[in-house]
Amino acid sequence: MDTWNPTQYDKFLREREQPFFDLLALIQPVPDMHVVDLGCGTGKLTRVLHNTLQAPHTIGIDRSQRMLHVATSNGATPGLRFELGEIESFAAEVEYDLIFSNAVFQWVDNHEGLISRLFSALKPGGQLAFQLSAMDDNPSHTVAEALASEPPFRPAFLDWRNPLRSLTPEEYSRLLHRSGFAQQHVRLVIYPHLLPSRQDVIEWMKGSLLTAYEKRLTPDQFDNFLEEYGKRLIPQLDSGRPFFFPFKRILCWARRSG
Repeated sequence: MDTWNPTQYDKFLREREQPFFDLLALIQPVPDMHVVDLGCGTGKLTRVLHNTLQAPHTIGIDRSQRMLHVATSNGATPGLRFELGEIESFAAEVEYDLIFSNAVFQWVDNHEGLISRLFSALKPGGQLAFQLSAMDDNPSHTVAEALASEPPFRPAFLDWRNPLRSLTPEEYSRLLHRSGFAQQHVRLVIYPHLLPSRQDVIEWMKGSLLTAYEKRLTPDQFDNFLEEYGKRLIPQLDSGRPFFFPFKRILCWARRSG
């Protein structure tokens, strides 16, 4: 079931976009770049990437048909196309000058194998740039994970693991080195966002984290899950208005030797 809702995701679009632009700033443009954007979502930022780099060929790949419907309905852009696909099955050999991924890797298992495969897909001198969530220890995430392990929700999650698990910045740095990248830049960034109230954290998570839980539950079960999630989460958050939300991301850039 495709639980991604572009409208819900875009409720906090401005806040979600800043890490993209910081990651974009790390890229070192070269002429005639062949680019792939893994997990392109609605394609809005893929267009920014494509136009900023003046790339003759850019492919946006996403597993959500609903997101791609938005991407393809916004009109054609020369040199840019979108495809349905999953990062787990992405494979290429010495094909791209840039592999880019914004806020997606946390949904994928086995980052060591993934980064090794992406290294192989880069041309000599090719670049890898990705950013992902570092919110594993935030109550917004720990409350949801705890709920999934308890009745009445536990039966739906018996063969399931938390999809939003990231490594530490140090571990990504080691992975990039072991995979063969000659240069790298890895950093943890905290984006300080002000939300109208602590209740808006739930709305934020409904557009991202909670979609993974929604997949495993019936509509009625998910409504109950949301209700209990709010009951447990809200008391753990500061009641001040506006609500200060420290949005933690890991930004990684690396280059293969030429």
